Amino acid sequence: MFRRRTLLASTLAAAALAAPRAACALDPRLAVASFSILADFLREIGGSILEVDSIVGPEMDAHGFQPAPTDAQKLARARFVVINGLGFEGWMPRLIRASGFRGREIVASRGIATLKAKDHGHSHGHGHGHGHGHGHSHSHGEHDPHIWQDPRRAQAMVRNIAEGLAAADQEAAEAYRTGAARYVAQLQELDAWVEAQFAAIPRARRRVVTSHDAFAYYGARYGIDFLSPQGISTSAEPSAQQIARLVQQIRRERIGAIFIEAGASPRVLEQVAAESGARIGGKLYADALSRPDGPAPTYIALIRHNTRAIVEALAG
Repeated sequence: MFRRRTLLASTLAAAALAAPRAACALDPRLAVASFSILADFLREIGGSILEVDSIVGPEMDAHGFQPAPTDAQKLARARFVVINGLGFEGWMPRLIRASGFRGREIVASRGIATLKAKDHGHSHGHGHGHGHGHGHSHSHGEHDPHIWQDPRRAQAMVRNIAEGLAAADQEAAEAYRTGAARYVAQLQELDAWVEAQFAAIPRARRRVVTSHDAFAYYGARYGIDFLSPQGISTSAEPSAQQIARLVQQIRRERIGAIFIEAGASPRVLEQVAAESGARIGGKLYADALSRPDGPAPTYIALIRHNTRAIVEALAG
């Protein structure tokens, strides 16, 4: 952990040195997202106007990401930066400061009701969350940051981003709002489609095990219990006791399907599957899109891919 902090400190020091050289060249149409899902939202809202880039790319884990000096240089040129907030990208505020960023920072989670974070792998019910996200001051200990996993909350995120863009770029405000409205309509259709997929599966059977606790909002929206050996963040390994408890629960409740999150180490879940007799039902995408040739190159494709995989496993 100390080595990681030292590395980060030296990276950001280098980034800070690099930033002034880039300071004169602000790109009025460059919008940088902290990770790939937000970059997809940006493209849908303003893709014809904006040049969109992402700090954390497809198939990369934003939890333990290590920024590079080139990331700071990218931010130094950007007119907009979009972050999730809720402590999801804990490295991002330091990177923004070190880069000398002079544009508009937009927090996608602002004002959206959150679920409390659970730092251990037990099931979530399907009630609605309480509390509100206000920027990036919260740690994973308070609020679950994975709000995009609920397409209804994703609609609110899209509106937040569009309003942030419009406020700072009034010439293109109408275009941002039009892009957002078109995309929100697609997300409403997506939400109705997901709901229809689960309609035939009894509520009691909707229980799934995943690598880490990233699907609580999806579970709350569609009435599914997600269990996991790992907490909200992927940086801590589950203990032998947590794994043993999960295996017992899978056996006791006859949970048939286990999913490995794309980008996560399969080792723990392979052990859980071997000890519990449950089968591994494929990969789910939580915090990142797939590469363009993968099954989840956009947010809508990600939700559809995850939904089909879960429905198939629960119906099997």
